[in-house]
Amino acid sequence: MAIVGLKLVKLALVDPKTQQLIKGPEGLSTDGVVAVDSSMLGTRTANISNLEGQATKVPGNNTVQDVMIGPGSPTVAFEFNDLDFDIKQKILGFKSDGKGGYVYQGEKPHVAVLIESQTLDRKNSVYFGFANGIFQESAQNVATDTDTAQTRQDDHLTYNALSAIAFGNEPIKKYFSGASGFDIASMHKEVLGGYTLVNSK
Repeated sequence: MAIVGLKLVKLALVDPKTQQLIKGPEGLSTDGVVAVDSSMLGTRTANISNLEGQATKVPGNNTVQDVMIGPGSPTVAFEFNDLDFDIKQKILGFKSDGKGGYVYQGEKPHVAVLIESQTLDRKNSVYFGFANGIFQESAQNVATDTDTAQTRQDDHLTYNALSAIAFGNEPIKKYFSGASGFDIASMHKEVLGGYTLVNSK
């Protein structure tokens, strides 16, 4: 089935051991979850790679008898248009010194991610859930404006999915809103560390 567009990305910090949602000052918001919405100009891309591992052929009797598929190790290449500075530092593991400075704490925080796309007719949503993982920012380009143009550098982050307790130790779970029995509140609870959805948006 084809999908179209990138409708919304949601982020949440989770406890590294229990993978339960972190709320309040230590989290990303009062209820723990942040939607990368229009206030941050949304998300441009969320390209998912390595959903499955390498295929290894098993030969026998001069023919290929079987194929072994290695476990997947998903990564997501994100391009956020204007991610909130404080949120970005929190998901990367940089802590404020209270004087405007941010320094890496030596340990990556664990982050849950929910990505929403849609079917071609826009009637249903397809979700990609990652209940546990870490973000990296390997480079930051800085370039001068010119007399004719502004040089904008978006936020390019890579997400590395890890095994998730909620998914039976698998790194990813997919959801389809058109499936029989789909429960949007249950999905949010699974993906975002026990989060309670207060509305359907």
